[in-house]
Amino acid sequence: MKAGKLRFSKPNKYWVETSQKRYVPCAEDSVLGIVVDSKSDNFLIDIKGPALAFLPVLAFEGGTRRNIPKFEAGTLLYVRVVKANPGMNPELSCTDASGKAAEFGALKDGYMFECSTGLSRMLLSSPTCPVLEALGKKLSFEIAVGLNGRVWVNANSPSIVIIVANAIMNSETLSGVQQKIMAEKLLQKIQND
Repeated sequence: MKAGKLRFSKPNKYWVETSQKRYVPCAEDSVLGIVVDSKSDNFLIDIKGPALAFLPVLAFEGGTRRNIPKFEAGTLLYVRVVKANPGMNPELSCTDASGKAAEFGALKDGYMFECSTGLSRMLLSSPTCPVLEALGKKLSFEIAVGLNGRVWVNANSPSIVIIVANAIMNSETLSGVQQKIMAEKLLQKIQND
């Protein structure tokens, strides 16, 4: 049994969408991973799953044995899950399906925080999540959301990073209208200070 929202997509696909702390890797998920160790053939990455994931050293745009990227332990990466089978370590890639780097790779500076998988899905939903839409109209920031419940925010000033991160964390239990109201109140406080 599983508690959550029953979702539907045409023609006849039903699933239960839950919000949980534990992430179960699925192929084609975009996730935020932290480098734990590097071996000769791959990097070991923590993606908040049941097991560490492998990122092959050649899974980068133009990856060859001569230009292997160097990542220290603790480096934050935006990666795509390529293979995810029960009982096996997931395999990752820093390229999209066509082999281009796209938005994948190392995330420098900024602030990473953890949230539930449900909040991650809400932030990635279409149309744009109300809290991100409201903040994006007035503030300039970058964001990377992983389906594994990790979010990275970067901006020119630390105060904007803190405002965006707090607004996102506070938005999980709010409706769309409540998210807009909260974001507008935050933006008013900034203008008054």
